[in-house]
Amino acid sequence: MVEYSLSNFSHRVSAWLSERRVVDGFFIIGWMYLPPHDPHVDDPMRFKPLFRIHLMERKSATVECMYGHRGPHNGHIQIVKKDEFSTKCNQTDHHRMSGGRQEEFRTWLREEWGRTLEDIFHEHMQELILMKFIYTSQYDNCLTYRRIYLPPSRPDDLIRPGLFKGTYGSHGLEIVMLSFHGQRARGTKITGDPNIPAGQQTVEIDLRHRIQLPDVESLRDFSELSRIVLEVREQVRQEEQQEDGPEDTEGRGQQSPREPQLGPAPPCKEPPAKLGGEPGDGGAAAEAEQLAHSGQGQPFVLPAGVSSRNEDYPRTCRMCFYGTGLIAGHGFTSPERTPGVFILFDEDRFGFIWLELKSFSLYSRVQAAFRNADAPSPQAFEEMLKNIQSLTS
Repeated sequence: MVEYSLSNFSHRVSAWLSERRVVDGFFIIGWMYLPPHDPHVDDPMRFKPLFRIHLMERKSATVECMYGHRGPHNGHIQIVKKDEFSTKCNQTDHHRMSGGRQEEFRTWLREEWGRTLEDIFHEHMQELILMKFIYTSQYDNCLTYRRIYLPPSRPDDLIRPGLFKGTYGSHGLEIVMLSFHGQRARGTKITGDPNIPAGQQTVEIDLRHRIQLPDVESLRDFSELSRIVLEVREQVRQEEQQEDGPEDTEGRGQQSPREPQLGPAPPCKEPPAKLGGEPGDGGAAAEAEQLAHSGQGQPFVLPAGVSSRNEDYPRTCRMCFYGTGLIAGHGFTSPERTPGVFILFDEDRFGFIWLELKSFSLYSRVQAAFRNADAPSPQAFEEMLKNIQSLTS
């Protein structure tokens, strides 16, 4: 089995190729690997066949497109270069339905979202879903695939890295790859949406700046959480100024006027948010493991006014860190990194509070096993991340 990313398909996570013997040869099948229906992040992934290669014993092969609702039909596959190939459907009329685009949209909505148009009352959500349908259906299974690697794991990682299903408001569920890079962790989108495409770094976590949340009653007050996070952001900004020097600091920490801004943090009446261990000592990971074994954790609740697609989030967390999240307008316009809080719940779940958006994303680990997906070296993994980000930058 080999995993490939779909560079042209924003909402599909990957295709994996399986092989099985039949009487007259082999079938190699490429599968669409889709997230569960929104907002059920803990549900298993879904699979649909995308294309099929029939390898004959006469050293010949036929290619079939499996996309659409009218059965297998003629397709084409081309090897572009190492670890990259493309597919093309030669009979795209097999993707059409007798009821036209309206029937195709309603069918897509039931399959991709598990609901009907009448179930969606929010006008903005209807607009985003329609945009995703238009964007993804235009390719008609003419796609380019590039290999992706799973992130390497180290003993001092906060949790085991890998793929996670996450809630993204009206965009639905998306797949994010969590990886660790020294004193930072990154969440890279493997699937995207009309605002932030696949390949972009959706969240970045600063493992040097631990955040100590207040008690539950104080945490319910969004302004209190905002004060704590903005204090840490200012501390990070000052540290960056000291590291880079005054000539490189112009414009750091500035916010874009296109989004509603939070007010300035009030004067500090309490000590700054507590930080974790010294960089590189593995203290955060060791403490997380200790909490896991002891069954202890800090009570957690979302502040009032913070929206969440999934109300069934954990009510205890191990630890929190300062982070930034990437937001942008439609078409990835005016992207900017904004402050937030990374919440580690357990080995398989974490969350992120987007401070400016007053929104909460819950992430749950993809439990499916992948073979032949390990990077040959850490350098190869880093190079892959750069390549997939460059496709949409």
